[in-house]
Amino acid sequence: MAEKVKLPQAETKGKVSVEEALSKRQSHRMFSNKALTLEQLTQILWSAQGTPQKGGMKRTAPSAGATYPLEVFVAVGKGAVTGLEEGIYHYIPAEHALEQTGEGDLRSKVSDAALGQEFLAQAPVAILIAADYSRTKGRYGARGERYVHMEAGHVGQNVYLQAEALGLGTVAVGAFQDEQVSKVFALPANVEPLYLMPVGYAR
Repeated sequence: MAEKVKLPQAETKGKVSVEEALSKRQSHRMFSNKALTLEQLTQILWSAQGTPQKGGMKRTAPSAGATYPLEVFVAVGKGAVTGLEEGIYHYIPAEHALEQTGEGDLRSKVSDAALGQEFLAQAPVAILIAADYSRTKGRYGARGERYVHMEAGHVGQNVYLQAEALGLGTVAVGAFQDEQVSKVFALPANVEPLYLMPVGYAR
């Protein structure tokens, strides 16, 4: 497997201001089956953990001590993103690319792991924000766990605002069975799931 998909360059200028995105931001739990473009998914992933400058090390979300403990994965449905096969993908910020780590449309399994929240199976994609706590705790000790959670919040808000700017909807989901989500996304043993965020056209 381990197939990599190079993503289009992310846009750094849009038609919606930060103020407008903030004023319109809300949570959506009903989605249409309209497919996303690869460019739309690119912007969502870039907003979560992209590098603002080409070849740079910094990310779009602040991180305590630049330890960057977060990893972003995405479950893509069949025919849900133009030009991208269904499956589980891991976003690689340094390469601005996706690495396929799982095959098949697993959105229904994501929904099952999230206590049957059906909108996770309806949205074209489901973003997972996960963390390797050791990266931050190795520098800050036990307090590093708090910093990781703060960072996850930063990323979640970035995704909310980017989705709004693209005319899409999302919602932050924290109610799920950790072990089941980890299994669906085939997470490494040292990486723990924190946030699920379906993304699609709201209805």
